[in-house]
Amino acid sequence: MRLSGAVLAALALLVAVPQPGAASLGEAAPKPRPFGAACRTGVVGSAVVAYCHNPYPETDRVRLHVECDRWWDIDVDSAPVEAGPAQTVRLTGRCWEEVRSAWVSHQK
Repeated sequence: MRLSGAVLAALALLVAVPQPGAASLGEAAPKPRPFGAACRTGVVGSAVVAYCHNPYPETDRVRLHVECDRWWDIDVDSAPVEAGPAQTVRLTGRCWEEVRSAWVSHQK
């Protein structure tokens, strides 16, 4: 199949013109904005406390998750707490007996 000169010129024009929203070869893709509160979690006996500080302009919804060591002990997931810009929030949870693990999840 042979293409005419007009069709080849149209194809060359389509390839040469950058599409909206597409980064050209010389441009870098936009950097993602930093997000997420920095959290410190501590366990004392069966109690867990987490402090989360959000240094960024977007609000971060944080939740504390506690996994208990005993099979009969109920694991804990706290309600989401909004950590606004430059705000520190405190999250707590506990087990009846030993704590196996604790972590904080983040949501935009």
